[in-house]
Amino acid sequence: MSGPDVLLVHGFGTSFEATWRHNGWVDLLGDGGRTVIGHDLLGHGSAPRPADPEDYRDLEDRILDELPDEPVDAIGFSAGAMAVLWLAAHHPHRFQRIVVAGVGRNLFEESGDRGRRIAEAVRTGESDDPELRYFADLPEAGGAGENDRAALAAFMSRPDRRRFSAEVLAGVTVPVLVVLGDRDFAGPADPLVEALPDATHRELRGVDHFATPKDFGFLDAALEFLDAQAF
Repeated sequence: MSGPDVLLVHGFGTSFEATWRHNGWVDLLGDGGRTVIGHDLLGHGSAPRPADPEDYRDLEDRILDELPDEPVDAIGFSAGAMAVLWLAAHHPHRFQRIVVAGVGRNLFEESGDRGRRIAEAVRTGESDDPELRYFADLPEAGGAGENDRAALAAFMSRPDRRRFSAEVLAGVTVPVLVVLGDRDFAGPADPLVEALPDATHRELRGVDHFATPKDFGFLDAALEFLDAQAF
């Protein structure tokens, strides 16, 4: 008997195809009897790519509109993880189990200055900072070339309604697996794990933020947590 559908939400500057299908997630979940709901965040992949930051204010609502009436499992990475947690905090009845990766301490930090720096790097394609250089190169990277710089910069410049706190995350009443590499700038995971009512933490040794989606430790931990392994 198959389990619930699985929502997959990618991170900033990539797409459903690049993050989940290319790295084998879709095939492995299918082998485990699951139906995948693939979502491209606004400004990414096959989604519309408006250049006005205001259009990105309520981007989580687009995800909610794609969900079936029955509760789903969900896996989110980085920006996708933030969107999934926000939805689960306000609509917990729409989810059964959740896996998030690439988020931790950073969830509680004001993203204003860093978001502006990333937006500028994406807009210009230039930065001397190694981390920002990664974001600057995303529009030309494999799987992200379909995104244009104006849309990605607008995404990072959006008037963000999301303000995470322990009080907000207390609304996530479903089981959550938090997966984080020990070299991920988003860490440590402790503040997020402690704020969630029912959370389990899995550390990925020697893994940074950008290598997480293709890490076999992440794959194995997520499939086990969702009981989606093929037998």
